[in-house]
Amino acid sequence: MSNDVKFAVNSIAFDENYQPADSTRATTNFANLARGESRQENLRNALTMINNRFNALVNWDNPKADRYSVELEIISVDMDIDNEGKAHTFPTIEVLKTIIVDHKTRQRTEGIVGNNFSSYVRDYDFSVLLLEHNKGKPGFSIPEKFGDLHGKLFKRFVNSNTYQQHFAKLPVICLSVSDNKTYHQTENHHPILGVEYLPNETSLTEQYFKKMGLKVRYFMPPHSAAPLAFYFFGDLLNDYTNLELISTISTMETFQKIYRPEIYNANAVAGKIYKPNLKKADHSLTRIVYDREERSQLAIKQGKLAEENFIKPYKAILEQWSANYA
Repeated sequence: MSNDVKFAVNSIAFDENYQPADSTRATTNFANLARGESRQENLRNALTMINNRFNALVNWDNPKADRYSVELEIISVDMDIDNEGKAHTFPTIEVLKTIIVDHKTRQRTEGIVGNNFSSYVRDYDFSVLLLEHNKGKPGFSIPEKFGDLHGKLFKRFVNSNTYQQHFAKLPVICLSVSDNKTYHQTENHHPILGVEYLPNETSLTEQYFKKMGLKVRYFMPPHSAAPLAFYFFGDLLNDYTNLELISTISTMETFQKIYRPEIYNANAVAGKIYKPNLKKADHSLTRIVYDREERSQLAIKQGKLAEENFIKPYKAILEQWSANYA
């Protein structure tokens, strides 16, 4: 495996007929929704929520709140590992791309790539390596070079010709706030992203994403219940159009309402000082079936899959590549 790591990008439509691929992490939000008896209804309801939220935020030249819809593509990234002349591929990253459909002008515009972020190597880092490192030890500590390999692989992909051929702009990833941090509202207010919040301290997730080259800002969009974490390169407020930002907000807030309803479907809106609480009973549930406990168990299984099929067999090659990566 040399410094010219190769990536292959595949995409599949995320619609009511979506069937997760065998290589898709089952913990991924969209894959988790597409399972079980209610799969089609889950998908249909989630897509309706996204479209309704998008139109509510685009309230100009849209009197009936039905001018736009959002289409989603699941982008899967496989990495080619060259081991003694034999090519092996491993699913590295999975993200979502939004496409904005304007039914008035009949235009389709590429939105933002990123949004949701899934990675087998991240599952390994958090659900295998971190747990084993802290097993039987007093307190909590982070292994040396934690997240280094994952960060370098991600930066290599974003800087690759493959990325530039497929996507016009750098990714934005949108996550939930952390339930063990306190967030303070600032005076900064953006017309689309909403009011900005600052955390009281950095989190392990922030540090992990920093190794991927990403900065973070926290904003609570209009009529939201809680802030969202936006991870990005460059300038979040000026590098993207209003419609691009709204496509990310409407998509990711919908997923958060489904699987973190205590925070994002809470009946009370976050105040000036906000501490997320996953035990809060005062929230509404969506009509979408989601198994949060199963999701955390699957993360461990998938982390072990990454360990057995990627980390262990290619340990020497990965270490050599990581050491040489500029």
